[in-house]
Amino acid sequence: MSDMTETPNSDPQAGSKPGLARHLPLIAVAAVALIGAVALKDYLTFDTLRDNREALMAFRDQNYLGLVALFMGLYIVIVVFSLPGAAVASVTGGFLFGLAAGTVFNVISATIGAAGIFLAARMGLGAMLTARIEAAEGRVQMLKQALRENEIEVLLLLRLVPAVPFFVANLLPALVGVKFRNFLWTTAAGIIPGAIVFTWIGVGVGSVFDRGEDPDLSLLWEPHVIGPILGLCVLAAMPILVKAVRGNIRGRKNKDS
Repeated sequence: MSDMTETPNSDPQAGSKPGLARHLPLIAVAAVALIGAVALKDYLTFDTLRDNREALMAFRDQNYLGLVALFMGLYIVIVVFSLPGAAVASVTGGFLFGLAAGTVFNVISATIGAAGIFLAARMGLGAMLTARIEAAEGRVQMLKQALRENEIEVLLLLRLVPAVPFFVANLLPALVGVKFRNFLWTTAAGIIPGAIVFTWIGVGVGSVFDRGEDPDLSLLWEPHVIGPILGLCVLAAMPILVKAVRGNIRGRKNKDS
């Protein structure tokens, strides 16, 4: 009789294996990020680009598509594993490929990398937190509803606001259960302004190296650059403000009635 009552789930380890496997992608990302931060911090720098710029340009002239594939592959790895050097990679894109092509390659690579870390987090902690948020009530339920009503606007703000670290804008949406397709296209659209700035810096980096200097990334905070970006932030936030005002007006009318 005991054999008939046993089920495959009676093994206490059976339920734990899928849970552990679900966390493996995020664990791998965290492990590689930690190792890379220590091992690669002295290599993914502007000094490395300066020392190898002639070899890179010669390789570009001989095998343009090969260099594009290599560049984008390295950029994606940097983003997926949150390695140091994302800014250097963006500048390198402008240096090697010019403003138009460099911006396209930078945006595509960063978007693919962001999607990778989003999916890794979604399979692990994101799935657990999403389930808990779905079952929660009270303020958590209100926050969840507010996020879903303004999902696009919030995702765009995360990308447009320069103060939000890129890896935070990749992880946070996965942990609160936003739609992947919305995450993907808002990432691609939202990083374009910043990508243009960094690629633009890269276009003139050769002359900067010739002067013995490093690229000035503080250009992003110049009024003529940060101003338009902040303007885009305001535009992205406007629908949220309009919905909030309408909600307050409706609430007052309901109270008066």
